[in-house]
Amino acid sequence: MIYLVYPLLITALLWGSRLSKKGEWNEGAFSLEQMKAIQGFTAICIMLHHIGQHTCASWLDPALITPGLEIFVPFGFYMVGIFMFCSGYGLFVSYKTKPGYLGGSFILHRILPIVFTGYVSTLIFFAARLLLGEDMSPRKVLWYLGLLKLCNPNSWFVLIIPFFYLAFFLAFRFCKKEKTAVIAVLAFTVFYQLLGTSINHNDWWMRGEWWYNSAHFFVIGIIFARNEEKITAHLKKHYLFYIILTFILIFVLYGLAEFTRGFASYYGENWGDPHTVLRRRVTLISEILASSAFVFFVFIAGLKLKIGNRFLAFMGSITLEFYLIHGLFLGLFGRNLDGVPSLYHIENVFLLVLAVFIPGLFSAYGLARLRTFVFKKRKKPYFSHEM
Repeated sequence: MIYLVYPLLITALLWGSRLSKKGEWNEGAFSLEQMKAIQGFTAICIMLHHIGQHTCASWLDPALITPGLEIFVPFGFYMVGIFMFCSGYGLFVSYKTKPGYLGGSFILHRILPIVFTGYVSTLIFFAARLLLGEDMSPRKVLWYLGLLKLCNPNSWFVLIIPFFYLAFFLAFRFCKKEKTAVIAVLAFTVFYQLLGTSINHNDWWMRGEWWYNSAHFFVIGIIFARNEEKITAHLKKHYLFYIILTFILIFVLYGLAEFTRGFASYYGENWGDPHTVLRRRVTLISEILASSAFVFFVFIAGLKLKIGNRFLAFMGSITLEFYLIHGLFLGLFGRNLDGVPSLYHIENVFLLVLAVFIPGLFSAYGLARLRTFVFKKRKKPYFSHEM
């Protein structure tokens, strides 16, 4: 039954879509509507990625593996790359089109809602951990509620994206030249990734490569938005070449990244390798190339294919909340919640998908309504953090 997921995904993606005729283009390729639809679809793929990690990842005990979602296991950071690209793109477009966008309310309306939603999810996961019987010492309670350790394993995103928003805010508000501001955000991104590759896997912040191996798309989104007209004009002129090239590169560079990860590895500290940091950086470069081919293909394809329907529009409006909360139900009905035994283990993977997706959908909607109520913002900003 799990293989029903694939035709259902394709239906959700293509329902209501329209392919432009020869010589015509989807002029709304980077519109809010299309970008939200892409993010909504990607949020579902990330959910399947997390379920795949619990059911069929190669590192699991073979006796525990149930096949079906293998294709999603290695692609989590590819999907997060789409969100990072949209965040950088949306911030720059808003900066250019909205007078006073970088005024005093930027932090209130762009950063605090992310932090608030992330912390609410932390409280929910904390309650769930208590329900599941996790031993809570006073020190562990302090670590969880102080966000020193992640009560919600997926909340790493809401810990790092505010720093990128803040870097954008400071750079574009105080740098006299726009080009200098872009360079400043680029420098921050490079520093962040160099820092990440310098830290061993741990139980705190910067726990592993997923914290930084898609961060580059934030500044790529800014650079693209700044040069959108020139880039899209060039892509349209040589469209067939670029769509075929990026499609081929997805597979070639994915294979290269898989080989590099096995050869160099992010985990050199496990055997005391003196070149652990270098190994991580080589692996990171290979993944930057592979994920770039994938993300570029998605948005190049969007120049011809217009997607969007009510379902994807709804998913696009709750992507951040869905990303944060779906792991709760995977923890409750999968094998464990970040090491804590689950409430009830659903062995059938298709039923597990339903048990994660359906309550995740309703819970995400509730979180989104709560965020809207707290911040009294009825009209959503152009893009921003939505994940």
